[in-house]
Amino acid sequence: MDTTRLAGKNILITGAAQGMGAAVAVDYAAQGANVCLGDVNVDGVEQVAAEINAADGGRATHVQLDVTSQEAAEAAVAATVEAFGSINVLVNNAGINKPLFFLDITRDNWQRIMDVNAWGTLNCMQAAARRMVAQGKQDHPYKIINVGSILSRETFDDVVVYGASKHAVLALIKGGAKALMEHNITVNGYGPGVVRTELWEQLDKDLVAIGKFAKEGESMDSLAQNMILMKRYSYPEDVVGTAAFLASDDSDYMTGQLLMIDGGIVIQ
Repeated sequence: MDTTRLAGKNILITGAAQGMGAAVAVDYAAQGANVCLGDVNVDGVEQVAAEINAADGGRATHVQLDVTSQEAAEAAVAATVEAFGSINVLVNNAGINKPLFFLDITRDNWQRIMDVNAWGTLNCMQAAARRMVAQGKQDHPYKIINVGSILSRETFDDVVVYGASKHAVLALIKGGAKALMEHNITVNGYGPGVVRTELWEQLDKDLVAIGKFAKEGESMDSLAQNMILMKRYSYPEDVVGTAAFLASDDSDYMTGQLLMIDGGIVIQ
């Protein structure tokens, strides 16, 4: 690993208390980045930040962050700047899911998922971009990285709302890229597939509860065998390489793109 690849990058990561967000934060710091970890789970981000600060590499700080709150998003950006002097990169990783079959979708289910996954992404993009614009142009582009999904390009009958929210994330990548390039800000993203995280563990339970699968654990195994070309589900460690590429100078000549990391579910 190149321990200096992300040196000089001051990065805010949302949803960083566990799962992919935590894994990306640890990997970024190991490559020299300074990371501010935001999450509603303040104890979780505090623990991840302590792990990073105890290891070699970049520094970490943390902040309690509800991505649906404009005040909280602005405060998280400010905390990043206060700790490290500036913000160069935002990773919009925070997201939630609650599966329901199409005819069972409620307004509350729709509103909650769209608030966090769609509005929360836009909200944090705006807060970070405003600060990046105020900081002035730099040698390398500022970077906004949105975490999409296989459901940014596909949707299934039991996760229609989540799919709608992740299609919205793709729209924010495309629209944000066009809106922000004049300020030297690129907008890209990556789309994981079936990732064994705490979020998926809960999703697996929820899928059993609505009758999609008969027993816990079946969803990941079934999807791996029937949908994933590589015949295995993934782990957060499968995502960090692409996430690091998008945060690094290696991706400077990219914007408006969603890179799939799904083992071959979605072929573009």
